[in-house]
Amino acid sequence: MKIIATIEARMRSTRLPGKVLKTILGKPMLALMIERLKMAQRIDGIVVATTTHPSCDAIEDLAVRLGVGCYRGSEDDVLDRVLQAAHVHGADIIVETTGDCPLIDPSVVDKVVNTYLSNEYDYVGDGLKSTFPRGFDVEVFSIAVLEEVARLTQNPVDREHVSLYIYQHPERFSLYSVESGLPEKYWNLRLTVDTVEDFTLINTIFEELYPENPEFSLYDILDLLDRKPRLIEINQHIQQKTVR
Repeated sequence: MKIIATIEARMRSTRLPGKVLKTILGKPMLALMIERLKMAQRIDGIVVATTTHPSCDAIEDLAVRLGVGCYRGSEDDVLDRVLQAAHVHGADIIVETTGDCPLIDPSVVDKVVNTYLSNEYDYVGDGLKSTFPRGFDVEVFSIAVLEEVARLTQNPVDREHVSLYIYQHPERFSLYSVESGLPEKYWNLRLTVDTVEDFTLINTIFEELYPENPEFSLYDILDLLDRKPRLIEINQHIQQKTVR
């Protein structure tokens, strides 16, 4: 079975437009995320699922330059965009990620994929019970499941949030949440990029860790934040946008 990681990315984000191509240490944020995803052992390929809007030409150019796939589809119907990206690249299993998670840990990706492969769940993710910091979100399901969802719902909210319908219908789909094993004090850390404050924190983390070890892990990040707790204050006031 071919396992493809999809990255949802676009330039017209509402809270921080162009965030995926904002530079950190001279590299676009999306490039750093792709670099980290490439370290995962259990995925066979990566495809950036972006939009047909002209502003996303630069995203496609970056994907081509980095040697990963790119599919351009609807800006609003993200479910269809990811589904078609998976089809075009021959995926049997989709590892869904979003471009606002540049710190994604390849070992976490592998853990979630391995759990999916070792069981018979329809959906395996690490966010049903939030025991990882936000920004390490990985969701795994088959292309067949996503095709089923595409047939079942035309609700714009479901179409915007690819896997929402799956995990909100446990009576139809079997679900499993991978837990981190981390102390609870880390569960609500915000390590994703949606605002200027978020970007400032993530930029600082890369500046602190990347030059010495480009393969730094989630545990290296937590160690840094334990040593420099004032970093957490940069974005701790930011509220996550609600889905519905």
